[in-house]
Amino acid sequence: MTTSEKLFERAVKHIPGGVNSPVRAFGSVGETPRFIAFAKGAHLTDADGAVYLDYVGSWGPMILGHSHPVVLEAVEQACKKGLSFGAATEAEVEMAELICSIVPSVQMVRMVNSGTEAVMSAIRAARGYTGRNKIVKFAGCYHGHCDAMLVKAGSGVMTAGVPDSAGVPSGCTADTLTAVYNDLESVEKLFDAWGKEIAAVIVEPVGANMGVVPPRGGFLQGLRRICTEQGSLLIFDEVITGFRLSLSGAQGYYDIQPDLTTFGKIIGGGMPVGAYGGRKDIMEMVAPAGPVYQAGTLSGNPVAMAAGLAQLRLLRDTPDFYEELHRRSDRLFTGMEEILKEAGGPCQLNHIGSLGCLFFTEQPVHDYASAKTSDTKAFARYFSHMLKEGIYLAPSQFEAMFVSSAITEEDIQETLTAVRRFFCSGKSGLF
Repeated sequence: MTTSEKLFERAVKHIPGGVNSPVRAFGSVGETPRFIAFAKGAHLTDADGAVYLDYVGSWGPMILGHSHPVVLEAVEQACKKGLSFGAATEAEVEMAELICSIVPSVQMVRMVNSGTEAVMSAIRAARGYTGRNKIVKFAGCYHGHCDAMLVKAGSGVMTAGVPDSAGVPSGCTADTLTAVYNDLESVEKLFDAWGKEIAAVIVEPVGANMGVVPPRGGFLQGLRRICTEQGSLLIFDEVITGFRLSLSGAQGYYDIQPDLTTFGKIIGGGMPVGAYGGRKDIMEMVAPAGPVYQAGTLSGNPVAMAAGLAQLRLLRDTPDFYEELHRRSDRLFTGMEEILKEAGGPCQLNHIGSLGCLFFTEQPVHDYASAKTSDTKAFARYFSHMLKEGIYLAPSQFEAMFVSSAITEEDIQETLTAVRRFFCSGKSGLF
């Protein structure tokens, strides 16, 4: 029995399912979770000493790779001054100034502790500002585990085959309306029916919790137009795409300004943190400036702020950082596409920037319904093969691959060799 298996045996006795987040479970791929001991650069090392090339990156924020020396130095210096004060610090002011200087749509920002908290708070602010209650979301988009958003959600909920969650009263989702991603007509129909009751539309500008599903041409622009015409707010959930798709996120990449934006762990160098921000007139509704209450003792934690400042400044100040990251990512994903074409298997590869996902389905994936046509048993075989080859992927068909700047050309070739062995050696069981 491996050390990871022994740890999992202990974990299931005291932790629900043996993991502290469902996306860490390996049940859907028939494996035991690997318990990670440490990480450096592009690699993870588990409790048994096995080393893996990491394409999860703590679910996105480790864009520089693990244990980047600049970030570690900032954390070490901050720890010497104290771990938490529950009081205002200069670091959180600097973080707010930095985010507002980088993201054009953000004039004011509030730090929180997670992406879920950022979404919950942004929705509350939207309702408080508009005086309306209904929220439009998209099937397959995951916006954290707050009650109102656990309706046809993606990510771990999608993997588990549970479209909703027990313990969520029907009243909590009564004002949540669900549209079809990449389908403006479905949004327009909701506005035709509910119009002036809709406070906001919340969307992942790139769907990244049902695999990776880029927006079709005109989709995001259409959402912006509809919200402006209807007096509703447009919320971009950039917990994944923020500071990853470009320095100013998906909104900079697509040149669209939402009214509110949510951010996640990337603004803390991977530490527990989140934020929401947007137009000044909306954000001034948030307490203590306004009547929309939201609070948190650990919000703006000085250690997390130090890590985030170090990472974001490095991203900002490194010439051609994103161009090189995208070039490297394109070499990986283009190489995978060539292998798939050669093998002729029933697969689709969606990718944009440093995000990608291999779907085991014959049809193009452009929304929740098409993503769900994927053969999850085939994905499980692929996952197990790649794990044995030393490639660490998310243990779910419906999660993204994240490429970090620590991934080298040699790492890309290692990955492509492993992919080729799966598809061109009869191991896939797809032919």
